[in-house]
Amino acid sequence: MATKKKAPAKKKAAAKRSTARVQTSTDLERKVNEKGRSQLVKQVRDKINKLGVTYIYFQFVSVTGRIVGKGIPADHWERIAEKGFQLVYGSTANLFVDRHGDYIGYGPEASELVGIPDPDTFVQLPWDKRVARVFCTCYRNREERVNPGAHLTSDCRGNLQLLHSEFESKHKMHLRAGTEPEMMWLKLDENKKLAGGVTKPNCYHIDQFEELRPAFMQVMEYAAAMGFDMIQGDHEDAPGQLELNWMFDDVVRNSDRLTTYRQICAQVGRERGLHACFMSKPFMNVSASGCHHNVSLWSGGKDKVNKLHQKVLPGMEGVFTYREGGKNYFMPDPKIDPVKPGPIGLKSIGGVIEHLQALTSIGSSTVNSYRRLWDTGFWAPIFADWGYQNRTCALRVSAPGRFEYRSVDSMVNPYLMGGALLAAFDDGITRNLDPGEPEERNIYQAMEDGKKVNKLPMNLGEALDALSKDKVIRSAMPDEMYKVFHHYKNDEWEKFNHSVTDWDLDQYLDCLP
Repeated sequence: MATKKKAPAKKKAAAKRSTARVQTSTDLERKVNEKGRSQLVKQVRDKINKLGVTYIYFQFVSVTGRIVGKGIPADHWERIAEKGFQLVYGSTANLFVDRHGDYIGYGPEASELVGIPDPDTFVQLPWDKRVARVFCTCYRNREERVNPGAHLTSDCRGNLQLLHSEFESKHKMHLRAGTEPEMMWLKLDENKKLAGGVTKPNCYHIDQFEELRPAFMQVMEYAAAMGFDMIQGDHEDAPGQLELNWMFDDVVRNSDRLTTYRQICAQVGRERGLHACFMSKPFMNVSASGCHHNVSLWSGGKDKVNKLHQKVLPGMEGVFTYREGGKNYFMPDPKIDPVKPGPIGLKSIGGVIEHLQALTSIGSSTVNSYRRLWDTGFWAPIFADWGYQNRTCALRVSAPGRFEYRSVDSMVNPYLMGGALLAAFDDGITRNLDPGEPEERNIYQAMEDGKKVNKLPMNLGEALDALSKDKVIRSAMPDEMYKVFHHYKNDEWEKFNHSVTDWDLDQYLDCLP
C-alpha cells in the first residue's frame, strides 16, 4: 500500500496562512473583492483616459455633512481603488477641537481610517475638467487590534448604505427621498464681509428670480453635468433665497446629490463673488432656509440612466442613474380611504411622530436652527402632528404617495437624516404605530380649540437630551457615530452657552443702576 508523502513544512505553513485569511476576511477585504467591482475600476480608468482627468478628489462626509478627504493624481487610481488612502479618524468630526482643547471624537493616539472609493460615483468636475471626484466608504485601519478592517461606524455615508440594506432585507421595501434645499445668495463687500442678500425677499417673484439667473443657470449647468435631473426652481421669501429641485431617488444617491449640490453652489459663489449660504437663519423676520424631505417606501422599480443627451457621460453611469417605477406603499388604498396614505404609510408616519423629539436633533442640528423654530410667523414646523397640506405641522402629506418631513433645515446631514427616518419607519411598521387622524385645521387654531399637541424641542440642548433617551433613533448612529455626534453637538451647545454675544451687551450693559 502506497504511503502519502508528507507535505513540506513551508507548504503547510502557506496553506495555514491562506486558510486564516479566508477565515478572517474583513469588511474592507469584502468591499475590495466584491463581485463586479474590478470591472468598474477598469471602467473608471477608461473614463479617466477619455476625459483627460489628471486629479481625483477621494471624498467622504463628516458628522456635520462637510466634505472631507484627499486629492490624489489619477495615475494612482488602481492602487487607491485596491489599497485605499489613510486619514485620521478625527476627520469624520472635521478634525475640530472642543472648548477644552481636546479633539472631538478621537484623540491624537487614534489610528487612521482607510477610505475605499466607490467606483460607480466617479464623475468629472465641470468647472475644471482635469479633476474628478469619487465618494468613498471608510473602514477601520488594517492594523487595529480590535475589528481591523471593519466598517468605520463614524462614517455616516457608510452607515446609511448598511442601514438601508438592512431595512430592505427586513421589509422588502426601500426608501426614496426628494429634498428641497433652500439657500441664500449673499453679497460680499470689498472686505469679503457679508452685505445682505442679492435680491429682495419677494416669494415666487420672477423678477427677483431673474436677478439671480446668472448664478442659478450656472448651478444647473454644472448639476446636469454631474448627474442631476433638475426639475424646477423658484425664489423664496428671504433675501437672495432660492430653491432648486431635482428628481427624487434612492435615499443614498439623493444624499450624494444634496452633498454635491452644496459643492456646486459654493463653486459658483467663488466664481461670481457671492456667498452661497446654507446657514438656516442668517436674518430674523424673514423665512429661514429649510430642507424638507419628501419620502416614500417602495418595492421593485428599475434603475434607469438619464444620459441628458450627452454622447459621452462625464462619469460613471451610476452617477446618472435614477430608480423609477415599482410599487409605492405610501399611496392611498381606495378601498379604505381615497386620500389617506395606505397602511404602511400611516405606520411610518406613526413612527416619525413617536420619535420627533429625537429626530429634531438631527434635522435641526445647530444652535442657529432653533432661530427658525422660534420665528413662528413663518410657518415654523414646531408641533408634533401631521396633516394634509398643513404647513403648521412637522409632517404633511404633500401629495399622494409621499409625505413631507418639515422639521429639517438646510444645515442637515442627509445621511444621518436618512438613517434616522429609516429607524423611525421600522419602529412604526414593526409596532403598528397609529399616528392618529390628520389635522386639517391651522395647528394654532386647533390648540385654541382645546387640542393638546406636543411641541418639538426649542433649543439644541433639549433636542440632544431627547436623542440621548431614544434608543430607536440612536440605533441609526451605531457605536462611534453617536459618540462623535454627541461630543460635537454637545460641545457646540456648551460653546454657545459659554459665549457673550452682542445681544447680551445690548440687553444688559446699561441695565443698572
